[in-house]
Amino acid sequence: MLLERLADYAIHEQTSRLPDEVWHHAKRCVIDWSASLLPGMQCAPATVLIEALADELDHGRATLPVYGRNAPSRTAALIMGAGSHTVEFDDIYRAGGYHPGSPTISAALAVAQSVDASGEDFLRGVIVGYEISTRVCEAVMPSHYVYWHTTATIGCIGAAAAAATILKLNREQFVHALASVTTHMAGLQQAFRSEAMTKPMHAAHAADVGVMSALAAKHGLTGVPDMLEGELGFGAAMSENPDWSKATDGLGERYNITEITFKNHGSCGHTFASIDGALVLQQQHGFAAEQIASVRLETYGQGIEICGRDNVSSAFEGRFSLKFTVASALVHGSVRLNAYTPERLNDARVKDLMTRIELVEDPVLTAGYPKQRASRVKIVLTDGRQLEFFQPYRKGDPEQLLTDDEVNAKFMELSTPVLGEAKAKALLAALWSTETAKVSALPMKR
Repeated sequence: MLLERLADYAIHEQTSRLPDEVWHHAKRCVIDWSASLLPGMQCAPATVLIEALADELDHGRATLPVYGRNAPSRTAALIMGAGSHTVEFDDIYRAGGYHPGSPTISAALAVAQSVDASGEDFLRGVIVGYEISTRVCEAVMPSHYVYWHTTATIGCIGAAAAAATILKLNREQFVHALASVTTHMAGLQQAFRSEAMTKPMHAAHAADVGVMSALAAKHGLTGVPDMLEGELGFGAAMSENPDWSKATDGLGERYNITEITFKNHGSCGHTFASIDGALVLQQQHGFAAEQIASVRLETYGQGIEICGRDNVSSAFEGRFSLKFTVASALVHGSVRLNAYTPERLNDARVKDLMTRIELVEDPVLTAGYPKQRASRVKIVLTDGRQLEFFQPYRKGDPEQLLTDDEVNAKFMELSTPVLGEAKAKALLAALWSTETAKVSALPMKR
């Protein structure tokens, strides 16, 4: 059965000799996740959860980053899952349309803290969670994404696999952990269409049930071994014609964690190629936003479906609007956290430019989704010049990875307002040396 094959891989990876490149990319993922987590821990819904779950805090062996408050592993995973998926800077596995870091690393860190795991064991959990979940995700894409949010559903697998690895479950227990968590997969795309806090709660739920399933399996809870491919299982219920060969393809030989997209903009990943292309044209030709007569964004249909908002009035709407993010980039030069302040959301120059932006689906680009997220940007200037640039990939994608220096800069930008510069630098240095110490030694407290 499929889950048995995944468990065989995971058990082997608990002690395998991993390539240096894999260790390096695992640390990059943890640093990038931390960069997204730290500001997110100061926002709703993480702050709401801290209040709502007050009776679960100040005991337990996990620790909430920023606050330094103790919590049971499930509670810590839940809150970190929400915090790391709030400011829209968390990583992406492009072929699955999936944010693996938020559920996987949140669960891994909470469990690693609770058992006082080594940094090496923590990173092994992260790697196994990424490798298994990204492949399961590919097996059910793209049909699964029509109604379901992959970070909510597939994230359960990533969280459970990471937690089970750190807890050193045996083969049978590992199968049961994955089998149990599969039935908890949930999270509807409708969450993207609302100002509510539901979307970050998807990652929170995935991290929580992943930890729960691994802990329960360690103590004897059983699950149905064919929950993925069974007649009434996950694939049949939540996708069309899943290709389960992809779920084990290259396991232990080709590491998907080395091909993770890191966000270079603080918005939904479907906006990135258009932002990148627009900024390239502006840099090449040196025009100001006021000189733009019209902008035509030709991109894939799924991006327009999710980010096709004509008007925005909140940070959530702004992050999920192609027109707003591209206009804001052309007016202000970038799309970072400050793009969603009340002043920026109501910037008259941005709002005016949005009225001159047209969204057009390109059937060829739609056919290339999800493996390619491309955009063709056409800008007409008031002096009559017609400019065009095709952005085949997003900056941050495997074809144009952020360098280590760029990852470091992103971390410092997002973490310094939370921790202060000195503590942010100390944490960054510790994260680059994660494998050399206990996870409990990471200085993540404000």
